[in-house]
Amino acid sequence: MNRRELLRLMSMAGTLVAVSGIDNELDWERLDYFADGLHRLDPAVIDEYATLNSHLWRVFALSTSKQHTYPLVRDQLGVLVGALQRSHSEAVHRDLCALVADLFQLAGEILFDGNHYTDAAHCYTLAATASREGGVFDLWACALTRHAFIGVYEEQFAKAGPMLELAAGLARRGNQALSTRHWVRVVQAQTFAGLGDLKACQRALDDAERVHQLTGKIHTEGWLRFDGSRLPEERGTCYVTLRRPDLAERALTDALRMDLSARRRGNVLTDLATLGLQRGDLDQVVGHARAAMDLARQTGSGVIGRKLQGLQAQLTPLLINRHIRQLDHELTTVTGTSA
Repeated sequence: MNRRELLRLMSMAGTLVAVSGIDNELDWERLDYFADGLHRLDPAVIDEYATLNSHLWRVFALSTSKQHTYPLVRDQLGVLVGALQRSHSEAVHRDLCALVADLFQLAGEILFDGNHYTDAAHCYTLAATASREGGVFDLWACALTRHAFIGVYEEQFAKAGPMLELAAGLARRGNQALSTRHWVRVVQAQTFAGLGDLKACQRALDDAERVHQLTGKIHTEGWLRFDGSRLPEERGTCYVTLRRPDLAERALTDALRMDLSARRRGNVLTDLATLGLQRGDLDQVVGHARAAMDLARQTGSGVIGRKLQGLQAQLTPLLINRHIRQLDHELTTVTGTSA
C-alpha cells in the first residue's frame, strides 16, 4: 500500500468517525435531497447545515492533530459554496453567507495551525466578506480578529492595530450577550504588549475580564469560544512579551493548573521557558522547553512549533552552556531552525 492510498483511507475513516455521532441530529435524507442542486433550500435544511458546522468545530477542538479535520471542512465548504450558486430567497441567502463565514473561519484556523498564514488570511478575508453579506456583526468581528492575530503572531503589531479597532467597532454593534468584544480586547492587549505599552495592555485585559459579568449561557463553541478561561495564559503571554517576569509567573502558573488543550499547554510551557530565560534560570528553560517539544511532536501543531522558534532565537547568547547547546539541537529537530 503506497502512502497516498493510506492517506486516502485515513481521510475516509476520519469522515465516517466524525459524522457517526450525529446521526440523530441530522436528517440525512433531507440533506441528500438538497445536495443534488436542483431544489431550493428551506429553513429546515439551513438548520441541518448549521448543526453540521457546529459538529465540525467540535471535531476540530477535540482533535489532537488539527490537520486531520481539513478534508471534512473542505467537503462541507464545497456543499455550502455550491448552495450559494443557486437561487434563494434573500433570507436564505443571508443564512448561507453566515454559514460560509463560519466555516471559512474554521478552515483558516486549521491552516493557521499548519503555518499556512497566507492561506489562512484568505480564509479570514472571505469569512469577513460573507459575514458582512449575512449581516452578522459578531461573526464579522471575529473574522477580522482572527485575521489581525496573524499579524500579532508574526510580531507586526502596528499593522494589526487598525484591523482590531475595526473589529471592536463591529463587536459594539453586535449581540451584547456574546463575548465578542471581550475577545477582541484580549487580542488588542497582545498588540499593546508587543508595542511595549504596559498600561494599555493592562486596560485591555481588565476590559476583557468583564466577560465574567455576562449572564446566561456563554458562547464557547464554534467561531466564538471565549469565556474568560483563557485569561490567565493570555495575561502571562502579554507579560512575558513585556519582559515582566514578576507579573507573568503567577498568571502562567495558574494557567498550567487548568485543563488545557495540547496546543494551549504547549504555548504556556514555552512562555514559562521564555520566563526562565528572562530570569536566568536555565533549568526552567530546559525543563519547560522539552515538555513543550513533546507536545509539538504529538500534535504536529505549527502554532507550538512557531512559538518554540521564538524561544530558540533567544538562545544564541547562551550557547556556550552545554545544556543549552543540547536543547538547541533538540529544538532544531522540531522547528527545523537553530539558534
